[in-house]
Amino acid sequence: MNFALILFLLLLLSGVVLLINRLWLAPRRPADAAARDPWWLEYSRSFFPVILIVFLLRSFIVEPFRIPSGSMLPTLFVGDFILVNKFSYGIRLPVINLKILDVGKPRRGDVLVFRYPRDPSVDFIKRLVGLPGDKISYVNKRLTINGQPVSTEAQGDFVNRERYQVTRQYREQLGEQSHRILIDDDAPAMPGFTEQFPHREQCDYTLQSMSCTVPPGHYFMMGDNRDNSQDSRVWGFVRDENIVGRAFFIWMNFGDLKRIGGFE
Repeated sequence: MNFALILFLLLLLSGVVLLINRLWLAPRRPADAAARDPWWLEYSRSFFPVILIVFLLRSFIVEPFRIPSGSMLPTLFVGDFILVNKFSYGIRLPVINLKILDVGKPRRGDVLVFRYPRDPSVDFIKRLVGLPGDKISYVNKRLTINGQPVSTEAQGDFVNRERYQVTRQYREQLGEQSHRILIDDDAPAMPGFTEQFPHREQCDYTLQSMSCTVPPGHYFMMGDNRDNSQDSRVWGFVRDENIVGRAFFIWMNFGDLKRIGGFE
């Protein structure tokens, strides 16, 4: 569901109703103080400012999202409600998502919300691992960027109480970003399948490894829960125009209020 499009249509409809009333209907209406406005005019007058504020906030400042899966554990839990900064990387026109002002560039290690390349109506959230031009290698569950192994440090086990599962936990350093990742020793080193995607010729796969060179204007994404994440290893690169914004704050988790405010 394209919620931005729905908001825009509601905003347009209520605005047109108010404009028609002001220009044509109001001057012809009897000047009777006891007469009530028609219901459709009262609704338009009440909802227009509310829809306008929500539309502007959601389109240009922050947008809320709910985490639906465990692919970003231990950073983000299922049920976390997060806020996404919409202007970190530029100002985009709502609905058509056209960038009109370039403010900054995504940084390696940022957690991004983006439109799934296979179905742009679906939003995904992953960590940015590869920038345009980077050579990303994942060999025997070790990440290498441009020939340099990414620094990791063991952090003890992570206990997933929902699945009654214990997974090895590491602290990974991507550029200036430090965060935790999970590695499941019992899982295969690579996903069992990969899809056909644009620029797939820039990737090489084996049973234990993959290596990709990120094309211009694209990014390589991975989940922090490395062995339980469908990401760029499977469905390919994310185009710049698919980026929605940078996740930065957990504002609610109804199952665990201690999660509020936490983010790494």
